[in-house]
Formats: sequence, structure tokens, C-alpha cells
Amino acid sequence: MTEKKILDLAGLRSVVAAHRALNQKIVLANGCFDVLHVGHIRYLQGAKVLGDVLVVGVNSDTSMRGIKDAGRPLMPEAARARLVAALECVDYVTVFDDATVEPLIKALHPDVHAKGTDYAPETVPERGVVRSYGGEVAIVGDPKDHSTHDLIRRVLERDGERN
Repeated sequence: MTEKKILDLAGLRSVVAAHRALNQKIVLANGCFDVLHVGHIRYLQGAKVLGDVLVVGVNSDTSMRGIKDAGRPLMPEAARARLVAALECVDYVTVFDDATVEPLIKALHPDVHAKGTDYAPETVPERGVVRSYGGEVAIVGDPKDHSTHDLIRRVLERDGERN
């Protein structure tokens, strides 16, 4: 079942069109999801509440190398996509190769583009594109006190204490 949720852009466009034909509201969330943690879960659950269908864009390995620290990603894109797809609140997942999620937004025109609480509506980089076609930007999830970067750092510190 999880594999059926992971689609390429053409497949995703087709299922989004089918859901739109049923007047269902499409929500897009995105992220790297390199080490899945409770902040990610709350973000995606909060995004799902905003509509009928939750699509999650996962940054590809190439995309992540351009935006994250050296040594990232820790998990390959296929594994990250599969973990996100396994979540009950997620309807579809796609891996995107671009530096930003903007091309995916332009391709899908989600009704809502959900971002985490490390943003405010006026600081979401893609807000102009979303608003250009009448979409909405929403901030969801709990306060940004969970981060993959901090989790990795803590694991390395603990490992260093043992050695």
C-alpha cells in the first residue's frame, strides 16, 4: 500500500485532477524528512486537517545536498519517501529534485500550501506563487523545537562520550 502512495509528477498530476473533479481540497506540504521525528508528524497531521488530500513533496538527495549540511542526506530519498508514505495522514508522496518546492506548486496548484512553524505566512518563500493562482498559505505544526540537525548532533555527542 505504501508504494502506491509514491508517485512521479505525471502520476501525481493525474490523481490530483481526479480529486479536484470530486471537489476535494488539495494540501501540499514539503520537507527533507531525513530523520523522521515528532515535529514532522505534527506538521503533517496539521497539514492534513486543512483539506481532503495531503500531498507531501520530499526533497531528493540532490536537492538536499544543496540545502543541508555536509553528509546529508543520511537516508536515501526512496527510504525517506517510503517512511513519509507510511504515515496514515499522508495520501501521496512525490520526490522533487528542485532547489525549492516552487516548481511542484506550479505543477499542482494546491489549494493550500502548508509550512511549519519556523515560518510565518509573510515569510514563506513560495507565498507569491501560491497566491498568484488564488491558493492559501498556512502555518501548521507545533513550535519548532524539534530538528533533525539537533537530533544528529545529540547522537554524535553521545557516541563521542562512549568512545
